[in-house]
Amino acid sequence: MYWTLELASYLEDAPWPASKEDLVDFSIRIGAPREVLENLQELEDDDEIYETIEDIWPDYPTKEDFFFNEDEY
Repeated sequence: MYWTLELASYLEDAPWPASKEDLVDFSIRIGAPREVLENLQELEDDDEIYETIEDIWPDYPTKEDFFFNEDEY
């Protein structure tokens, strides 16, 4: 399983918290790329509820990961 920012962006508007099945259904409805569906299918626990994308991809970058001063813009 591999994630990129582009692939993860398809799950930004997912109905969090969500189960694996909910995320797969959402991805199909929005027409997400095959890679997103493959990554979701590789999740191990079908009964687990995921609160955010960070539960699926722990290295998902957050605003704190980008080093820029928002006050300058």
